[in-house]
Amino acid sequence: MPVPDPAAAGGPIPIQSLHHWAIRCRNAEETRHFYEDILQLPLVHVVYHDRVPSTGEYCPYFHIFFALADGSWLGFFDLLDDKAAAADPETPGWVTHLALRVDSRKALAAMKKRLEDQGVEVLGIIDHKIFDSIYFFDPNGMRLELTYHTGSPGKMEELAAKAHATLSMRAEKARERRAQLQGAA
Repeated sequence: MPVPDPAAAGGPIPIQSLHHWAIRCRNAEETRHFYEDILQLPLVHVVYHDRVPSTGEYCPYFHIFFALADGSWLGFFDLLDDKAAAADPETPGWVTHLALRVDSRKALAAMKKRLEDQGVEVLGIIDHKIFDSIYFFDPNGMRLELTYHTGSPGKMEELAAKAHATLSMRAEKARERRAQLQGAA
């Protein structure tokens, strides 16, 4: 995916890349099995602490990390209480998800088959016009998406060039929807 022109964004982009994204998991070994054995992301680091380093709070936990090909990591906290992260009851289940990229449509189809062969229910392949996706849930109930980027560099530049205008244009629709919801309450 092309990186926006720093000059258009007001100067150099200070954030270089994702280091890690972390969320709570129900069980470190169950999560390890899914991410390492099924999704094929290697387990690269495990931390165990009785106290939270940043706050000193007593809360024994495992913090486990899986590597992605670009050097970034996914992290999970097992608080040793067999509870997964709680979904927000006000947010539809399809909204909160983690999307990870694969390098070809063939790889996307292969991951779909691999997941299904492991008994994981998979939705898709869905054509989103600039990427194709599959959707599924991990053992913690977290929705995941695997994507293959299909948009040409020219198409992505075109979309980036009109992103602010599109958002402004849709602002009126958003105001109308918010007014409808307030009126119904």
